Amino acid sequence: MQKLFNLNLLKTIVFIAIIPLTAKTQAVLYNPQTLYDGPGGLYDQGSISEMNIQFYDANYHNSLVNAFFNNPSYRIPAVVTIDGNSYDSVGVRYKGNSTFCIPNDEGNPKVPYNLDANYWISSQKISDYKKIKFANAWMDPTFAKEITATNIYQKYMPAPEVNLMKLKVQGNYLGLYVNTESINKQFMEKHFGEKDGVLFKCDPAQVFCGNTNPGGIPDLKWLGQDSASYYNSYDLKSESGWGELVDFIYTLNYDFENLENVLNIDRVLWNFAVNTAILNLDTYNGYYVHNYYLYKTEDGLFQMIPWDFDNAFVGAILGFDYWSPEVVYNYDTYGSQYDPNSRPLFQKLMADPLRKKQFDAHLRTIFTETLLDTSSIRNNISDLHELALQPANQDFNKAFPMTYFYSNVEDPFWSGWGFAGIMSTIEERNNYLIGLPAITNLPPSIANVELSNGLVTAVSVNANLVELMATTSPQNSKFVPFPMYDDGTNGDLVAGDGIYSANLPYYSSGDAVKYYIRAQNNNAMRLSPERAEYEFYIYDPNAAISEIGEESFKVYPNPSKDIINIASTSSLSLYCVVYNLSGQKLLEKQSASGSTTIDLSAFEAGIYLLKINNQTKTIVKE
Repeated sequence: MQKLFNLNLLKTIVFIAIIPLTAKTQAVLYNPQTLYDGPGGLYDQGSISEMNIQFYDANYHNSLVNAFFNNPSYRIPAVVTIDGNSYDSVGVRYKGNSTFCIPNDEGNPKVPYNLDANYWISSQKISDYKKIKFANAWMDPTFAKEITATNIYQKYMPAPEVNLMKLKVQGNYLGLYVNTESINKQFMEKHFGEKDGVLFKCDPAQVFCGNTNPGGIPDLKWLGQDSASYYNSYDLKSESGWGELVDFIYTLNYDFENLENVLNIDRVLWNFAVNTAILNLDTYNGYYVHNYYLYKTEDGLFQMIPWDFDNAFVGAILGFDYWSPEVVYNYDTYGSQYDPNSRPLFQKLMADPLRKKQFDAHLRTIFTETLLDTSSIRNNISDLHELALQPANQDFNKAFPMTYFYSNVEDPFWSGWGFAGIMSTIEERNNYLIGLPAITNLPPSIANVELSNGLVTAVSVNANLVELMATTSPQNSKFVPFPMYDDGTNGDLVAGDGIYSANLPYYSSGDAVKYYIRAQNNNAMRLSPERAEYEFYIYDPNAAISEIGEESFKVYPNPSKDIINIASTSSLSLYCVVYNLSGQKLLEKQSASGSTTIDLSAFEAGIYLLKINNQTKTIVKE
């Protein structure tokens, strides 16, 4: 077929096409999903690896059980082998609470493990990770609850990675485990670009079996200025930070107007919204206050990081005498069941009209784009079960027979405690949520967000307030509202046409500007992008789109009738997006192998833009 354009014309069109993506038309979206492991990574959910822990000490079990009760930080060395690679002197200890105590009391060897690759050998990593945590899925017959919940959390906030892994100890198959990423410095550096801030694990320091070390409750209540009052409720994981935690708790309880100066409120609201949407009740705004971390970033804000989702989708509580399915499935989103001031962070935010409206917007987003898509959730679980069937069937140490491996996906069952089904919980929760004003109140619409020569425009209907939220923070925080106008002033061209305009703050500063649109009416709020502030639009004058050099990527053949091959010469993970010349996203694909393919066969003949990571190349479909 004859080529569509000569070279000079192609260069002209390329120039015109690139400009809209950076400064003329459709806003460029920041995608945090690229931070998570792709195919081939330790947390690749598309495969199940096998790990063997070989202890030098044949009496390792007695040593680790004794340490669990008497010296929890104590580790013993072992050789760890995964995917044919061996790592010597890895520090190993047991972990968990009820998930350790119950099987251990029964003489079952399937207990949770905590591995530290650089405990004795500095900077040693196992598949690029220093710490690995194995949960035993003791309360989850499906082996899918933690993974399903994690995939939802990751859409809206930084959350640990997770997959399934077969575990052997001393060469003997112990069972199928849930491999969960540790919340540590490595996690912080990945998600926040820093690692040395104050870090707290907010979990009572107690042991389930025998309750030998009763702990407090990390409910963020004010207990006085003395930091020692908080020692039993919060576990400091950094070198210092008690003063910062006390100051934060004081601000929350007695200076709420300044809370945004010490806490990333939006991230907390997303956390609370996911918790209640999927009925992860084993957390701050659930029935028991724990299972979260607090990390203070360099901008001075504490970030709430969710943790431990094995009791998501109600989990193992339906059988308690004081619970019933009706009570749990209809668990009040706004906490009417809580005692006054029992959860000050949640209760104070829900009492603030703006923050409650923001929370409702997040809840509606989760409901409409995730919970209602039950077919996708089922398909993902089905894919996981296809991989897990054989190792789960061969796991003779698991707590439940294989019949529940499948049936508990759809339906609850009772065995002492009650174990809610994943899909039955989602469907019942959907029935509850769909009747809430948070879902039924008609929010404004936002469309056609564009940036042209420093002017941001957006079409909005049914709004009485439209704002441009902007920041230059490297931590992607502290977004500040700026009014957008539809009155023919401040850059707005036509009054009353539904197109709101505002000059982009900091446009000429030379810094990257992160922004999103917030529209409100009396009853509801909408954001664009809807996952803001985790996602946002970005204008970066220092990262102008440029052609990709052959030294970094090979893109061939180009032009092509169908398949275009992409290969990195530096083994980079790839995030590829294809746009048309109007800036519309047509296709996206990720690869962690350094190579991938793009199928153009369904596209019309013409010129397209292929964005690979942060660079763009023109491609031609013949």
